[in-house]
Amino acid sequence: MTELPGLLEGQVALVTGAGGGIGRGIATRFAEAGAAVVLHCRTAVEAASEVARAVRTSGGRAVVVQGDLSDEDVCRRVVGEAAEWGDGRLTALVNNAGVQPTRELRGMSLAQWRAVVDTNLSSMFACTQAAAEIMRAQDGGGSVTHIASIEASHPAPLHAHYSASKAAIVTHARAAALEYGPFGIRVNTVSPGLIHREGLEEAWPEGVRRWERAAPVGRLGRAEDVGDACVFLASGLASWVSGHDLVVDGGVSARPTW
Repeated sequence: MTELPGLLEGQVALVTGAGGGIGRGIATRFAEAGAAVVLHCRTAVEAASEVARAVRTSGGRAVVVQGDLSDEDVCRRVVGEAAEWGDGRLTALVNNAGVQPTRELRGMSLAQWRAVVDTNLSSMFACTQAAAEIMRAQDGGGSVTHIASIEASHPAPLHAHYSASKAAIVTHARAAALEYGPFGIRVNTVSPGLIHREGLEEAWPEGVRRWERAAPVGRLGRAEDVGDACVFLASGLASWVSGHDLVVDGGVSARPTW
């Protein structure tokens, strides 16, 4: 992987959903770029703690906070704890926490719809709102990055609730970029394609083969690929980038459908 020394030096970053594969990759790359990292998790405490220990062993700063972000009060608590740990500062938020269940649209209950929307979309709204209040009061503002998906514009079967939530996340970022920009806060999204996780090839061999054939770069994505995109958007290199959706899919979206 490309080295990122000092790119985020002095920053304090909160990564939600940092117990999962993509979240761990984002948090790791932020730490490697010099940021002090707050890793949020709901239940995967040991996985998040493992990353935090590795960061500290390498000389960085990291801490784990826990909470169910479907509760607005918990969102505000988690953001507040992150800023308190950062001596009152929070310069970057990556809204990565989310779920991706599969269910047929026909017969989907409102409760099942809300379970996905509240986790993926409403938690992102509440965390962003809480973080923006901190960022607007500090010198230099800050950056917020939502993890969306290429399914925001290319929905897959059985993913109607997931795809709809990700499409809303992209639009929220654009709206938030308009309203928070005057306070020095940039808001963007990263839309990954298929990201490798342990056991994926065994669980879905046909899908992996199709993806590798369709991707111009010929491979699945890595969690670190998503992390690199987030590091860029949080860095000074992206100081004039806001309201943008950065697609990280190995070129799959460029392939014609006819």
